[in-house]
Amino acid sequence: MKRMFTLLIVSFMANNLYSQNNDSVKTALLIIDVQDFYFPGGTSELVNPQVAAAKAAFVLSYFREKGMPVIHIKHESESQSDIQLSVKPIDGEKIITKKEINAFNGTDLNEYLKSIGVKDLVICGMQTHMCVEGTVRAGYDLGYKITLIHDACATKDLKWGDEVIPAKMVHLSTLSTLKNYAKIVSAREFLAGK
Repeated sequence: MKRMFTLLIVSFMANNLYSQNNDSVKTALLIIDVQDFYFPGGTSELVNPQVAAAKAAFVLSYFREKGMPVIHIKHESESQSDIQLSVKPIDGEKIITKKEINAFNGTDLNEYLKSIGVKDLVICGMQTHMCVEGTVRAGYDLGYKITLIHDACATKDLKWGDEVIPAKMVHLSTLSTLKNYAKIVSAREFLAGK
C-alpha cells in the first residue's frame, strides 16, 4: 500500500511537471529588430529607442527566468545589424534573420513556433509602424493570440509631402489600429498580470 501511494505521488508530480512545462512553452516572446542601426549614431535613428529597449529587456528577463521561449528577429543589413546589447541573445535563444517587413515572410518563424507548441505571442521591438505592425497582423492571421508591449516599441518621425508626423503620433496611430489584432499593454501591466 505504501509503495502504491508513493507511485501515485510520483505520477502526480510527473504529470504536474509535464503540465507546467507545456504551459511554459505555449507562449513565446518575439523581440523584433532591436538593432544598432536604430540607436543614436545609427543609420536609421528612432525616437527614444533606449527607453523601448529597456522595457523589452525587462520583459525578456521575465521570459528567461521562467524558461519560456525567446525568439530574436533581426533585419538583414550590411552595417550596424548587431542586436542591441540590452537584449542580446544568450545560448539557446533562437535568432531569425529576415529580409521582409513581416517576420513570418520568407523565414521559418511559423514552423519553428509550431514545432515547440507555441500558440500565444508576446511581441515588442522596432519600428512600431513597420516590422512590429507587419508581424502582429501576420501572426494574428496565422491564428496566434498576440500581446503587444506598447512601451517596448519605438519608431521615428515620418513625412507625407511637406507634413512631418511626429514619432509619438505614428506610434499611437499604429497602436490604435493594432488593438483589433492584439491585446496591447505596457511592460508593467504585462508583468503585473503574471
